[in-house]
Amino acid sequence: MRRSLSLGGVMAACAVVMIVCLSGAASPAGRAHAAASLEERKLPMHFAWHGPARGWVSAVGVITGDTPTAFSDFAAEHDLSGTTIVLDSSGGSVLDAIKLGRQWRELGVTTTVGTVHLVGRGSAARPEIYPEAYCESMCVFLLLSGKARSVPAGAHVRVHQIWMGDRAEDATAANYSAQDVMIIERDVGRLAKYTFEMGGSGELLGLALSIPPWEPLHELTPSELRGTNLVSTDAVAAVPQAEASTAPLGAKLVQDRVAAPPPAERDAAQAQSGASSVTKTAEALPDVRPERP
Repeated sequence: MRRSLSLGGVMAACAVVMIVCLSGAASPAGRAHAAASLEERKLPMHFAWHGPARGWVSAVGVITGDTPTAFSDFAAEHDLSGTTIVLDSSGGSVLDAIKLGRQWRELGVTTTVGTVHLVGRGSAARPEIYPEAYCESMCVFLLLSGKARSVPAGAHVRVHQIWMGDRAEDATAANYSAQDVMIIERDVGRLAKYTFEMGGSGELLGLALSIPPWEPLHELTPSELRGTNLVSTDAVAAVPQAEASTAPLGAKLVQDRVAAPPPAERDAAQAQSGASSVTKTAEALPDVRPERP
């Protein structure tokens, strides 16, 4: 049986979704957008094209062992060089996120956080980005892979520590072997190498690795977003932003830590080394956001 580390695991199909109503009446369209986004983030990451040439690509959902191949198939149907990828994800498999991030850097994409929705009807409909979205755990390292990176006001970028995914629900009560420690340290090293390749700072790793799975994810402040180099100094003019949605934000989803199937070559390497675990990132505890004044 494979064990896994989880930094935002795959959501269970029966995950409980709690939507906290904020003060003030949200529009029906806003509520629909929020509900749709929550449901999409439970699924394996999927990609959609929006707009004309050099448009936007939405990347929504959990990063699994199939995600890099799914993106390669998607990229074969579109010219994605220099496009903007819009992220809304709770994270997932560490090694597959690293692989996907390197694909994105090779294409020279721009990255941002948000959800893409059509505004208007018929021929007048146009895609717009709503910034109230979440980029958490390994999604943050995908954000880092953009040649240019932006985080609009209203978006949430949150980090957490790598952990064994099948023991993240009650991490302090679980047992760990020397091999488990080896797997964690191995993938922390791989993540560190990737972070510096992408131009990120040691501060980003330090912030992520300081938050254990029994604590809520740490949301990066504007100064931390710049200090970690997650937000580049270059303006991303190609990404217009809609007004912030008045839709209610949801509480953090309760997720299972389900191991993503690793690629065949990783199975072979693990069989040779005796390792049986794939790292993913640990999920946050559910939290309830306070009502807005």
